[in-house]
Amino acid sequence: MADYENRPPPEGINVSPTHPLKDFALLVGGISALVVVAVLALSLLAGQLARHIPFAHERALAGQLGRWLPAEPVSAVERQRRQYLQALAERLAQGMEMPPEMTLTVHYSAQPTINALATLGGHIVVFQGLIDTLPSENALAMVLAHEIAHVRHRHPVVAMGRGFAVLLAVASLSGVGDGSLQQWLGGIGMLPVLSFSRAQEEEADAAALQAVLRTYGHVGDAAAFFEHVARAPLAREPLAIFSSHPGHAERIARIRDFAARHSQVDTPPVALPAFMKGD
Repeated sequence: MADYENRPPPEGINVSPTHPLKDFALLVGGISALVVVAVLALSLLAGQLARHIPFAHERALAGQLGRWLPAEPVSAVERQRRQYLQALAERLAQGMEMPPEMTLTVHYSAQPTINALATLGGHIVVFQGLIDTLPSENALAMVLAHEIAHVRHRHPVVAMGRGFAVLLAVASLSGVGDGSLQQWLGGIGMLPVLSFSRAQEEEADAAALQAVLRTYGHVGDAAAFFEHVARAPLAREPLAIFSSHPGHAERIARIRDFAARHSQVDTPPVALPAFMKGD
């Protein structure tokens, strides 16, 4: 019969060869990566689902946007400018295959901000600062058609759906109460920072070029706004890979390529009415 020997376990058998902080960092990093992937997936799914929200419901939700949209024009010239922008938008929309229920409401702001934006429910805001940089109606039509294309392709509601999904996920993970969520829903607090993806911006550019071509028979001055921004001394762009918007040079090149591939009518651009220019 063999002798039995109860040998003691080797020293340090239950001690990890790596530092505990390293194990902890790996664990936290792995969990964080899973959370980020899950939130991104939830955001993409929410965006796709939001695209199918009936436009009538989107219009109803947009009724809560009042405090973010410009007030109704007071002066006669501002009302005239808004009416002109509304008529131009409706003219462009005729060639953009807008669904019958999809209506557009163009708002005019006398602010010197060089911008235009599209948001929920077919609401589009055009600022006087933008108009003052444009040399013709054709250039204005390109910018306006771009914003109409965002509405046509449901980009604002997709962006809202993604933003809501991310906020809901962050609130759930952080344990924040639903008060901030209700506040966001009550005022659509994401409106001032509503932004579209690079792919959405390119889709809107392509649709706008087609609309301008159908309306005027050419795309002359379509690149005017981007050329103005590119010439601005304070224009600073991050590398395209880090930007959701295509670079100005990229957009100008794409517009010029489109113009070269389509027959051009030898017609000069349409001048902006005198009442559209700022004081």
